[in-house]
Amino acid sequence: MPEWFQALMWGTVAGAALVLGAAASWKWAIPSKLVSSVMAFGAGVLISALAFELVGEAVKGGGLWPTVTGFLAGSVVYVGANMLLTRAGAKHRKRSGGQQPSEQESPGSGTAIAFGALLDGIPESIVLGVGLITAGSVSPAMLVAVFISNVPEGLSGTAGMKKAGRSAKYIFGVWGGIAVVSGLASLIGYVALENAPGAVVAFITAIAAGGILAMLADTMIPEAFEEHHNLTGLTTSVGFLTAFTVHQLGG
Repeated sequence: MPEWFQALMWGTVAGAALVLGAAASWKWAIPSKLVSSVMAFGAGVLISALAFELVGEAVKGGGLWPTVTGFLAGSVVYVGANMLLTRAGAKHRKRSGGQQPSEQESPGSGTAIAFGALLDGIPESIVLGVGLITAGSVSPAMLVAVFISNVPEGLSGTAGMKKAGRSAKYIFGVWGGIAVVSGLASLIGYVALENAPGAVVAFITAIAAGGILAMLADTMIPEAFEEHHNLTGLTTSVGFLTAFTVHQLGG
C-alpha cells in the first residue's frame, strides 16, 4: 500500500473517532461525570503522545532548537486563532454542559464552533502523516492516542451542541467534515515533507505538538474537570500510561 494512501487512510480513521463519539452522545444521554472521566483519560493519552511520540522524536530527528522554536510557534498560532474563535462564540465547543451558546444567543457561533473543532483536529492529523516519513509506517502509539482522544471530544462536544439546540445535520456535518479534512491533513503532511530535511520535519512536528498542548489546556482539560470527582487525576494518569505502554510495545 503506498505511503501517501496510508497517510490519507489513517488520518481519516483517527478523525472518524469524532463521529463515533458524536453518535454515542446523540443516541444516549451520557452522564456528565462519565463525559468528564472519558475526557480526562483522553487528555492523559495525548499528553503522553506529546512527550514520547512528538517532542522526543522531533529532538532526535532534527535537534533541540528547531523543536523548541516550532513548539512555541505552534502554541502561539493556536492560542491566537483560538482567541479569535472565542470572540465569535466557540469558547466552549468541547463542553458538555450548558455553556455553548445557541445560534439565537450568539449569531455565527455555529460556524465558529465548526472552525474551532477543525482547528483542534488538524495538528493531530498532520503528525500522523509526518510520522510515516520518519518511520515508514504510522506510529501505533500516535494513532491510538489520536483515536482515543477524539472519541471523548466528539462525545463532549455533541452533548453541548445538543443542549444548545443544534440539529443532527449540523452536528454530524461538523464531525463528518472534520474526519474527511483530518485524512487530507495527514496526506498533506506526508506529501509536503516527504523529502524535507530532518530539521524541517522536526520543526513542523513541534508546531503540531505545541498546538495540541495548547488545545489540551484550553479545551479538553477544563471539560475533564467540569464534574470534579476523586478519580479525575487517576483517570488522566491511566490515560497517560496507556499511551506510554503502546509506545513502548510498538517501540
